[in-house]
Amino acid sequence: MSKAYELKAEARERVGKGSAREVRRQGKVPAVIYGEKQSPLSIALSYKDIYYKIHGGGFLTTVATIDVGGEKIQVLPKDYQLDPVRDFPMHVDFLRVGKDTRVRVEVPVHFVNQEKSPGIKRGGVLNIVRHEVEFYCPASAIPESITVDLDGAEIGDSIHISAVKLPDGVKPVIADRDFTVATIAGSSAMKPETEAAPSAAVPTAGDEKKESDAKAAAPAKAAAPAKDAKK
Repeated sequence: MSKAYELKAEARERVGKGSAREVRRQGKVPAVIYGEKQSPLSIALSYKDIYYKIHGGGFLTTVATIDVGGEKIQVLPKDYQLDPVRDFPMHVDFLRVGKDTRVRVEVPVHFVNQEKSPGIKRGGVLNIVRHEVEFYCPASAIPESITVDLDGAEIGDSIHISAVKLPDGVKPVIADRDFTVATIAGSSAMKPETEAAPSAAVPTAGDEKKESDAKAAAPAKAAAPAKDAKK
């Protein structure tokens, strides 16, 4: 699980597009906290803090504490908007989380021991079907990633979610089938093994002698009769 962090925020009395633009002009990012059967709370966050958290990785899978005027609220980032040209954060949505809150999150998939896969060693290719898998899990125990071990994987093998060891309380959202996470596929560059064509035999000195003796023992071809000379 990623390390939790704390952010300081200011409550916003006004909401709407005009208010959000004013917040951005002040170098801050508008955001909202919702959930846990409470009224939404509009806030403004430090642009610098949010920018580095979003681009630092694991933002949507890490629980944070937001200090709003001394009130500390545990939240999980659920969504954010970036400027389509400059990648600046424009807005963030946070979900309130409690001790027993379960959340739905997408968790990255990491692959290990590729060098121990006989199929990959023989030229096979790791075909990743799912780079991320969606899970239900406790908000206090969101895994940073799940790990798929490729030790012993052969060409043609499929790795299903049932083969992946998951932390306690973490369950796939897709529960009606044992879905595929990755496969080991044959490479188009691989050539099938074929039997070598027999090479022409190289005659030895003994073989040449036998052939010579056989020619000598064979009866000479009868010479064609000569024509009578003209008288």
